[in-house]
Amino acid sequence: MAAAVEPEPGATNEQTAARLAAAIDAAGDPADAVFLQRFFKTGPGEYGEGDVFVGVRVPATRAIVKGFERMPLVEASALLGSAVHEHRLAALLVMVRQLQLAMRPRTRDDAAIAALHEAYLDAVRAGRVNNWDLVDASAEYLVGQVLLAAGDDGSPLLDGLAASDALWERRVAVLSTFAYIKAGDGGPILRLAPRLLEDREDLMHKAVGWMLRELGKKVDRDELTGFLDVYAPRMPRTMLSYATEHLTSEERAAYRASR
Repeated sequence: MAAAVEPEPGATNEQTAARLAAAIDAAGDPADAVFLQRFFKTGPGEYGEGDVFVGVRVPATRAIVKGFERMPLVEASALLGSAVHEHRLAALLVMVRQLQLAMRPRTRDDAAIAALHEAYLDAVRAGRVNNWDLVDASAEYLVGQVLLAAGDDGSPLLDGLAASDALWERRVAVLSTFAYIKAGDGGPILRLAPRLLEDREDLMHKAVGWMLRELGKKVDRDELTGFLDVYAPRMPRTMLSYATEHLTSEERAAYRASR
């Protein structure tokens, strides 16, 4: 069982998975639940097949989570086992906040950081971080920031995740590179992107293209165009479109023509 991140004094008995789940459920809206189940593709054969929503939008979930940011990690991990999508999102938001607290320079808690990182990876590999919003709200922090802070370039962990048969593990690998990109390091996404050119999932095309676009915006435009000069002819249309969004219309047209 993962180590617990200590809650604030007097909060242990209050901040439980059951209480947070109940708070989320109380905020649910049936009409929103129907909308969200369509939006996140929960129908047969779709990427979110079988997922359950109670109808809580992300801003409301974030507001509720603020009252549970010091809950024990064992409770957050338990909530990640819920069948309800918003419960899992709430658990991830708790873990991200706890990581931010644990990484504060003056009170850095390496044991808590390691516990959060490992608990997250366990949940990813168990299929509990299983939609794009869950990945996008968590991977950059609970994987990318942890590796970056440790001076780790992300291999072999990110390489292994990127090679997984599981869509969400591959997306975790790609979104984890956002932490490096924001720190001015394009190495991880430039290493992973060529391996994912043949990925069959549109959600991966979007993720890779998004990170390449951010590479050009936040790190070095020439690194992006250098990548595109080599790989644009092989890039899926959606990936290329995302990657070139901030380039000139002439440049976008030239890269499209190279396909």
